[in-house]
Amino acid sequence: MRTTVLRSVQIAMTALIVLGLVCHVQAGETYKLALSLAITGPTSDAGNPYAKGVEDYFKYVNEEKILGDDTIDCTIRDDQYKTDVTKRNFEEFLDMDIVFYLNYSTGSTLALKKDFEEEQMPTIPASFHAGNLVDSNYIFLPIASYSAQAIGLAEYVVKNHQGDTPKVAMFIHPSAFGRGPVEDVEKAIAAGLKMEIVEVVEHGKDLDNTAMLKRLMSKGVQYVICHTVQSPVATVLKDSSRLGLTAKSFGEKEKLTFLGAHYTGGNDLIALAGPASENFFWTTSYTLTSEPGPGTDFQLALAKRFGRDDKAANSHNYTNGIMVAQVATEAIRRAKARGAKVTKESLYEELLMMNGDKAFKLDTTVGPVTYSKTDKMGVDTLQLYSVTSGVFRAVDKPFSPEFVGKI
Repeated sequence: MRTTVLRSVQIAMTALIVLGLVCHVQAGETYKLALSLAITGPTSDAGNPYAKGVEDYFKYVNEEKILGDDTIDCTIRDDQYKTDVTKRNFEEFLDMDIVFYLNYSTGSTLALKKDFEEEQMPTIPASFHAGNLVDSNYIFLPIASYSAQAIGLAEYVVKNHQGDTPKVAMFIHPSAFGRGPVEDVEKAIAAGLKMEIVEVVEHGKDLDNTAMLKRLMSKGVQYVICHTVQSPVATVLKDSSRLGLTAKSFGEKEKLTFLGAHYTGGNDLIALAGPASENFFWTTSYTLTSEPGPGTDFQLALAKRFGRDDKAANSHNYTNGIMVAQVATEAIRRAKARGAKVTKESLYEELLMMNGDKAFKLDTTVGPVTYSKTDKMGVDTLQLYSVTSGVFRAVDKPFSPEFVGKI
């Protein structure tokens, strides 16, 4: 009897061990990633939906088993747009053995550039500042740089302006983020882009731009290219509308036509500026939910699946977060497909191979993601949008700025 009981116990234990081994095999690998960004504080209007996009897409990857039995564990922390907090977060992330890092601001990306080099950490920031790529091997921009966007807007002005050389003002954020594109637009002009920059305005916290707008009009300015965030743009649009200075059509004479790069626009701008946002021209590489298509369908379904409200669901910064998570996931998928162990080194190599017939085509952007050793600006293509009847609508087809290659 005792022998029988012992044998039963041994059989049961063996079964448990075998079952445990099988479960362990089926559990797969867990790849650790991390993101530090401003969920609260300055620029949280962009950072909050961005974080949600990252979180939701990785949840989707795990639930749909996009990587088979392997999963992604992405730690997301709020740094309130403070570089010292971002740096501390990054150092703690390294102790977690992350294989891929997602950063946020221009300031922290520049401050941590050497850290990324020393740690050989593939990094995609939410900042599209071209200066991020200078003396850097491990930073990859998700889409066209701010400089490329500003040059693209300048090219559109030149091609569609009626009359003599168009006179332009640049309305920028008082930081490296804002100043970055100015020099590159000036280089494009020196290379032959027939446009005159009359004035560069670094906005403050002014609640009234009347004096500035009247000064620009007195100088013959007809176009204002904005590179900042939505709030100051909304203020200047409302002031211009109140003064009767805003063009009702592109390039209307003796009026101001306003244009802006990625972080100046989106639904948040329309909400802030109201009717004054009408005819605001804006460029980004992302698809918008106001334009029907597979990207829109997927984004809205993802937001619904994870209980996001309409504001987040329709934010281009939610799209932005989804897209960077897509790129990271695709790098992991490709590494697995070629039998490589998923490490920061193998993912870096996968990003460098993302070009030619291996370019990454996705529906959240208007063009494919391409990277190489000499090109770390992801989506080179831009789409121009304008506010029409309170909604951003596509203007013409996606394009690539010509003068980017000339400077």
